[in-house]
Amino acid sequence: MPVNQEIPLDLKQISARVNLSSVVRSVELLTSPLIASLTSQEFLDYTLQALRLTDLTTLSGDDTEANVGRLCFRAAYPFSNFDAHSRTKGTIHTAAVCVYPSRVADACRALKALKMDGSIEVASVATGFPSGSYPLETRLQEIRFAIEQGATEIDIVIDRSLVLTGKWNELYDEIVSMRKACGDKVHLKTILGIGECGTMVNVFKASMVAMMAGSDFIKTSTGKEAVNATLPVGLVMIRAIQKFYRMTGKKIGLKPAGGVRTVRDAIAWMILIKQTLGEEWLVPELFRFGASGLLDDIEKQYCALAKQKE
Repeated sequence: MPVNQEIPLDLKQISARVNLSSVVRSVELLTSPLIASLTSQEFLDYTLQALRLTDLTTLSGDDTEANVGRLCFRAAYPFSNFDAHSRTKGTIHTAAVCVYPSRVADACRALKALKMDGSIEVASVATGFPSGSYPLETRLQEIRFAIEQGATEIDIVIDRSLVLTGKWNELYDEIVSMRKACGDKVHLKTILGIGECGTMVNVFKASMVAMMAGSDFIKTSTGKEAVNATLPVGLVMIRAIQKFYRMTGKKIGLKPAGGVRTVRDAIAWMILIKQTLGEEWLVPELFRFGASGLLDDIEKQYCALAKQKE
């Protein structure tokens, strides 16, 4: 998909009221009945779909070329079980791998050796991850460095202090600068850090500002906050995506990250997307899971279900 381009910031469009109890009830009504009625085949289909929508992630202080290489191999060949690998004919892989800027070159080399460059994206966190509390110029340099190393997607993190103090113009200007640093080929995912935004209203406003500033995705969390991806906050962000789509006709992606550890967690998110944004959003260009442990449960559930069908 073409990258999003910034539009002028309209503060009137970011105003909102959020009734939290109503949001929680809506999530329950939208997801619970369908989750309860899933057949084993539907569960299996969702399991494979979740795999295709995953950004397999390592963001640890002890990351090395070796463990990034292992991550890329797992992204390309997610099933260690030979029978499971044979059943999928070796065609199933994750959407992307996500690493620190200093590990981007390692990921690119590993995927090229696997002949998966071009099939699996290389995403890099940037802009002072996970706090975002660094000078703007150094954050922009991180973006440029990651792209020079081969990153095709950049996951920026916003400075949450700008959200908490209502400095929406400053937040918009910073993200516009980051959009420009990415150019017109690299996709920009904006991490809101929802657990540190204070209120659901702030999450909605930050979502709108991020999209107006040129973000291709809005992402819940760094995975390092005390509160990460939850379905209610996801619904608030979805409502912002719907509003932006009505305003501009542009489709913006959503990436829940942090806390999505099981297939059932992933299915709840996919059903929520299907019930609100529609089936057309359930593609890697518009929906991703940021996860490190989800793939373990995907493999476990897939192998168990496939064995039952034998």
